[in-house]
Amino acid sequence: MIISFSIENWMSFSDSVSFSMVASRERQHGERVSKVSKYQTRILPVAAIYGGNASGKTNFFKALNFVKLMVVKGVGPDGLIPVEPYRLDSASVEKPSRFRLELLIDEIIYEFSFAVTRKAVLEEKLVQITSTSEKVLYDRQGDIPNFDSTLGKDQFLHFAFKGTRDNQLFVTNSVSQKVDVFRPVYDWFKNTLELIAPDSRFEPFEHFLDEGHPLYSTMNEMLPQLDTGISHLGREEIAFENLPFLEGLKNKLREDLKEGMSIRFLSATTNERFIITRKSGELVAKKLVTFHTKSDGSEVKFDIRQESDGSQRVIDLLPAFLEISATSSKKVYVIDELDRSLHSLLTRQLIEGYLANCSTESRTQLLITTHDVLLMDQGLFRRDEMWVAERNSKGSSELLSFSDYKDVRYDKDIRKSYLQGRLGGVPRFLLSNALISGREHD
Repeated sequence: MIISFSIENWMSFSDSVSFSMVASRERQHGERVSKVSKYQTRILPVAAIYGGNASGKTNFFKALNFVKLMVVKGVGPDGLIPVEPYRLDSASVEKPSRFRLELLIDEIIYEFSFAVTRKAVLEEKLVQITSTSEKVLYDRQGDIPNFDSTLGKDQFLHFAFKGTRDNQLFVTNSVSQKVDVFRPVYDWFKNTLELIAPDSRFEPFEHFLDEGHPLYSTMNEMLPQLDTGISHLGREEIAFENLPFLEGLKNKLREDLKEGMSIRFLSATTNERFIITRKSGELVAKKLVTFHTKSDGSEVKFDIRQESDGSQRVIDLLPAFLEISATSSKKVYVIDELDRSLHSLLTRQLIEGYLANCSTESRTQLLITTHDVLLMDQGLFRRDEMWVAERNSKGSSELLSFSDYKDVRYDKDIRKSYLQGRLGGVPRFLLSNALISGREHD
């Protein structure tokens, strides 16, 4: 779980900005807030970030995405780090960008931080926090490592550090060198943190094709309830030679796909989804299709591309919501512009379904950015679960929790206050006078 996340000198964020998922003292919806008794703390299961266009919501999402990519993939030996410092202050361009996260991983809290420029990692630190103390597992300052006393005796760690490139995180290289002591942090970024951008399709659509998958029946049961007009999803088998792929891609699949292996493919032009598998030496292709019920009770098949963008968005998001709603799940989903192409009531139903499965023992999280003010409801979210992003007078983004406002009581209509601009995060329109002036000259 994410406990906190701090950003400095990243895109529209100039000064250090902190985001916290630690629950405040308020009692509202307390039954769904995760309790971590070992640390005597409570961690929120959900957070919604509101704000006008260009306020910094998506840049917050991109910051988390950047951190994940740096940890899991990194950059090539001669590559530049794709960091994007704040550009409205010429001095900031030359300064490092800084990121710090506090994470709950397997009931242990870690603090992971680093500072980077385009050319190098300048600082990197990993701290293991116990209920009574903090242990600095390693602290990297340029070319100098400082290991915890129990780890410093391991000569292979020093060897792995020397092999870490200037443009590479040590946690990434150490795992590639089969050092397991830092693997829980690496694995959290790789396997637990999932980020879904508004223009991307969530990949694991093959759940809808696998009748043996535990979520298969649940997903197809829920689709008709979400007012998509779709009765269920299914598959259509296609001869590999008839796939609408370039011949070069087909040849690569023939060469690379081994027996028993499967690969998912999503067409960027048609949004069609395919699964290609090598079975008994042959390449077998399946395409995801939808079924609708006709007036006489029979079914008719549709290609995915014939469905509305909203229905496609539901198909993409439903596996994610069902996954984080599972009792044993520890996934953290961050979804930018959750409400894109979705009706407000449908968006709310997805969120309510997730929150209904949260408890004090849960370890999943959902972070969303949204413009949908109809979700700004204390019947749905606690005050400390709602945040607003806005630009200050210098053009730099800031993040504020609604719980920081003293006049936002539990019974207050915060949507009205927000739209009136009393909580920030709404656009400052300068166009209306120009439009009126333009009409007067017609």
